[in-house]
Amino acid sequence: MAHSDAEMLSGLERISALSGDRSARARLAIALLSLGLVATVVFGLAWGASDASVFDVVGDWLTRSDDGSALSARDRIIVYDIRLPRVVLGVMIGAALAVSGAVMQGLFRNPLADPGIVGVSQGAGLGAVTVIVLGGTSLTAIVGPLGIYALPLAAFGGGLVSTLVLYRIATRRGQTSIATMLLAGIALGAMASAFTGMLIFAADDRQLRDLTFWSMGSLAGATWTKILAVAPIILAALATAPFLARGLNALALGEAAAGHLGISVQRLKYVAIVAVAAATGASVAVSGGIGFVGIVVPHLLRLSIGPDNRYLLPCSALLGACLLPLADAVSRTVVAPAELPIGIITAAVGGPFFLWILLRKRGILDL
Repeated sequence: MAHSDAEMLSGLERISALSGDRSARARLAIALLSLGLVATVVFGLAWGASDASVFDVVGDWLTRSDDGSALSARDRIIVYDIRLPRVVLGVMIGAALAVSGAVMQGLFRNPLADPGIVGVSQGAGLGAVTVIVLGGTSLTAIVGPLGIYALPLAAFGGGLVSTLVLYRIATRRGQTSIATMLLAGIALGAMASAFTGMLIFAADDRQLRDLTFWSMGSLAGATWTKILAVAPIILAALATAPFLARGLNALALGEAAAGHLGISVQRLKYVAIVAVAAATGASVAVSGGIGFVGIVVPHLLRLSIGPDNRYLLPCSALLGACLLPLADAVSRTVVAPAELPIGIITAAVGGPFFLWILLRKRGILDL
């Protein structure tokens, strides 16, 4: 027991050395990212093929008058009815995916955990596709009463099952094998993709067109109805995350040490798993597969502000909320008038970043 306590104290000192000196930097990062989020929203509304500029959008906010408005009637429709829902949805999904990645990395205690890599997003996608394809036929009795919440709830269920199975497979005696986690995630993702492919094969032409674009990730279908459907789930998951910070910090020392510090480890695991599944499932339900946000954002922040989850989680939410609307702005302008799926943008950036992490950690990974 004395040896265990000594290791616990040593671990606490290591975490303090890594993050304590960076607390001022972390608080500054929160302030800067908050300002960056405001700027991102403004530029996201102004960035596009219309004639509206940043100054026009800001001027319209300040005047709030139809007479002499800086925006024409056409531009007001584009900005407030088309772009604003996309920006709002992008902010929520970016924050949800980034926080999900940070929580998973804390739960599994390694930097390679991400909902899109270890099969959670694929499981959520299977739940969503099941409702899209079968919701009007064999599942009508179940889907009908749920209304607009049927799709996010189905995606949540798929993500929850995938996360629980992954954790059961990858964790043994309180230790998580990175190799097992990655391989199990690949297997779970392949199985979910296979069942998803079977459902897509059974889809009609209209459903097939929607599913093809949806599978690559897109915010093109953003509407206020969809936002109202997923906002309660995503916001509840994001509100839960700060309460996990202390437990995740303690869990970095190991489950036994976390228990000595008064953390209810099993409750922490279950709450973290449900929060990740809820945030990921709701995001996948309305945007499709958008990968690598959950691994890029927390890892970048961990390098700059340290591993303290008290700061890492809110910073991840803010940076993810900034990056995804910017990626969406690029996706709808880089090949204008066509639109590039946002999942392609995030994969083009996140894929090389993931390889860099693997190379950087190659002396540590038990692969």
